[in-house]
Amino acid sequence: MESVLPRLPFQRRGIFDVPQELRAMQSGGDLVRVLTAAGDEAWLVTRYEDVRSLLADARLGRSHPAPRDAARLGNSALSTAGPVGSYASEQEDHARYRRRLTPAFSAKRMRLLRDSTEEVIRETLDTMSGLTPPVDLHQAFSMPVSLHVICRLLGVPYEDHDLFRSWFEGLAGMADLQKSSEARQAMGAYMAALAERKRDRPGEDLISDLVGSGDMTLASPAPGSEAVLDDLSYVAASLLFAGYRTTAIKIDYGAVLLLADEGQRAALRADPALAETAVEEVLRMSSPDHPLLRYAREDLVISGTTVRAGEAVLLSTLVANRDPSVFPEPDAFDISRDPNPHLSFGHGPRLCIGTTLARVEIAAALSMLCERFPGLRLSVPHEELTRRTDMMMGGLARVPVEW
Repeated sequence: MESVLPRLPFQRRGIFDVPQELRAMQSGGDLVRVLTAAGDEAWLVTRYEDVRSLLADARLGRSHPAPRDAARLGNSALSTAGPVGSYASEQEDHARYRRRLTPAFSAKRMRLLRDSTEEVIRETLDTMSGLTPPVDLHQAFSMPVSLHVICRLLGVPYEDHDLFRSWFEGLAGMADLQKSSEARQAMGAYMAALAERKRDRPGEDLISDLVGSGDMTLASPAPGSEAVLDDLSYVAASLLFAGYRTTAIKIDYGAVLLLADEGQRAALRADPALAETAVEEVLRMSSPDHPLLRYAREDLVISGTTVRAGEAVLLSTLVANRDPSVFPEPDAFDISRDPNPHLSFGHGPRLCIGTTLARVEIAAALSMLCERFPGLRLSVPHEELTRRTDMMMGGLARVPVEW
């Protein structure tokens, strides 16, 4: 009888625990055949050195020669859930994509954003202080901070945030591909219309820069179309989603890690300079359930196993960031951990382009939150907090706090 393949995501006992199945796979060291949440077969990579090496391996890509037949992580239209871009020109397209976006994340612009980020955080903390606890930290703090900052970078009106949040929920949902696709199309149409307005009235923002470059498609994507790196609406929507959702999740997790560990919180209060290493440890400890999706562009051998061209390869940063061969006491939260070569932003040519902004934002958010609310505490034991398993990006369902 044919054996049943293990299916992702695996059950986690606590919000920061690594599933036992992943531990066992990492200890074995072999490549493992699994089913994704969408029910498609893929190869899962768990060891740190393998994940790190493959993140920079040009034999793996994000595109697929037959995209409609490609394995998917889940039933979501989010770009991380399936193939993206042209198979024939993926590397050239990606290099051009990076060149376009690099100026937006220049040292000069990051210095300007640092000041405005701290301003946003102060204003959000002022608003939060007027609420009656307990409050949901995600709704009162993490979400508005991250959304304000990315909206300023992109030049997107923050007053439309209710629209964005609705689209984010639909786009990242894993149960209904049709609903997710509709959310992606609506968000793309919004971004296309915004880009057209900025053609006539450009500002000091990334979307204006991309419009001014003159070499991106501004039209709204057609229903069911594949994501294209030259489509401005896709690029802008992807950055808005990543800048909001991912950063807000990391702020949530960072706050919980600190609130659940009085020793580490006291250390940060005593030495604010630890904020930088604290951020790296938060990033390491808060990897999502779902791995990074890649497709083999040719036959290759990984850990002694032959992977055929077109097959899906899943790179689990969740367990790679807890590999005991790289991280002593891998499950311990230690804000002074150094070195901390986690893979939460990827590695190699596809290293997340917004790493500097994310680090600045998370560090400032956690430091200023602890300073403004020295008596901040969780309203429930951290063991009772739950993760969102219905969303591609995961995150915590709620973070109830009081002070």
